[in-house]
Amino acid sequence: MNITINTIGFTRKNAAEFFGLLTAAKVSRVIDIRLNNRSQLAGFTKRDDLSFFLKSIANIEYLHEPLLAPSEAILSAFKEGRIDWSGYEQQFIALMHQRGVADQLGSRLFDGACLLCSEDSPAQCHRRLVAEHFQQSWKSVEIVHLR
Repeated sequence: MNITINTIGFTRKNAAEFFGLLTAAKVSRVIDIRLNNRSQLAGFTKRDDLSFFLKSIANIEYLHEPLLAPSEAILSAFKEGRIDWSGYEQQFIALMHQRGVADQLGSRLFDGACLLCSEDSPAQCHRRLVAEHFQQSWKSVEIVHLR
């Protein structure tokens, strides 16, 4: 079975661009992998608002999956400069292995889904690390980063 996992960040996107990208990619489910999904700068991406907009605008399901979020300790260490991006990657990848996310969640949940985080680019965002982890864990996974 071929699986396509999309990823998107909402920073530097207005609502029209954000929902347009999801709709154009024919995303069926947005999986929010942020540690804190209630207080973000972009009002349309707060948990309850986002769930409403996704369903109303594009009939897209919303799911928050904290197993795919970094721990508070890892996130704080990175934000405070106690670890660099390389250290963040190492610690976060180890956390995903420790949590056994590929086995716990299974691939069917992610086919046609889109991983959501706040970062504009996937280069230094844990959504890329999650998608790559699944690509290594499961067969035939294609990753598409929506701008």
